[in-house]
Amino acid sequence: MKLTKLTALAATTALCAPMAFAADMADEMTIVSWGGAYSKSQLKAYHEPYSEKTGVKIINDESSAEAVAKLRAMNEAGNVTWDVVDVVAADAMRLCDEGLAMEIDADTQLAAAPDGTPATEDFGDLLVSECFIPQIVYSTTFGYRTDLVGDTPPTNVCAVFDLEAYPGKRALEKRAINNMEWALLCDGVAKDEVYDVLETEEGQERALAKLDTIKDSVIWWSAGADTPQLLADGEIVMGSTYNGRLFSVIEEQKQPVAMLWDAQIFDLDGWIIPAGLSEERKARALDYIMFATDTQRLADQAAYISYGPARASSAPLVGKHADLGIDMAPHMPTDPANAQNTFLYNYEFWADYRDDIEGKFQAWLAK
Repeated sequence: MKLTKLTALAATTALCAPMAFAADMADEMTIVSWGGAYSKSQLKAYHEPYSEKTGVKIINDESSAEAVAKLRAMNEAGNVTWDVVDVVAADAMRLCDEGLAMEIDADTQLAAAPDGTPATEDFGDLLVSECFIPQIVYSTTFGYRTDLVGDTPPTNVCAVFDLEAYPGKRALEKRAINNMEWALLCDGVAKDEVYDVLETEEGQERALAKLDTIKDSVIWWSAGADTPQLLADGEIVMGSTYNGRLFSVIEEQKQPVAMLWDAQIFDLDGWIIPAGLSEERKARALDYIMFATDTQRLADQAAYISYGPARASSAPLVGKHADLGIDMAPHMPTDPANAQNTFLYNYEFWADYRDDIEGKFQAWLAK
């Protein structure tokens, strides 16, 4: 377990009057997330306020990229050490289907909107699994070095495959998801046919053949912070990562980097509670999730990172960046100017096909 930050806020009696049922809850919990600017936004918007309110000690773990494999192993060993886990929607579906995540009743176990709108209506279609409580809408997209692309900055995602116009290294995530979709799009497959093609053996080989054309020029990343660092260091000309990470390197670090929004791939990120917790730990995890997904808390997170809140009632509360003081709306992936050509991620497809296609992708990568 990679422990990166220990948040233990000593609570004064005045600040943290124990809740009537606090004695029935654990006083410590391990929350798993992705690290970097994203974990920092959760720390400021969720963890610190929750610890101040309850006195609970939160241990932050950055293992979300390995969440499915680790939860399978913990469950098999009968020793689940995580209390709340941040995962993408497709992983939540897999964990739910395998009985590794508990079901959550949104209308009885989550806060309603301030006007009384039930959580199911406020989250709407983003409640894609009975085990998954979404926090944010984000996208995976490309950033590029403005000083390394000449006089014609890229405007199309297929620039990633154009080594003649944009020579140099590029960074791609070390997994099949997103890369296979972009490869097919840039090999001429229509957007609405990508998953029909990718479902077939021929389509999977076609995507890998397209990726073959740039394989020698790719640095493969496994952590969301890798691409921003590679861009900042000038080691790559362009690379994929999460839009919030690019916001950080562009607006906070003021690096010569720009965003390529074309064919950005929308996805959801949110919480699951592992199955198999004790009653005390389960009660604490549910209490935390009710707090961390209320209308104000989701809007608060947008003050630290450019991810759109998953509740409809939170959107009007999104304002300026907490430190920079800039309006956050134009930096959201859902802003109309940024969302002119988006690609809608198919959660159900990847929940069904991920193990098989990921295996083929990793075998191709190892050649």
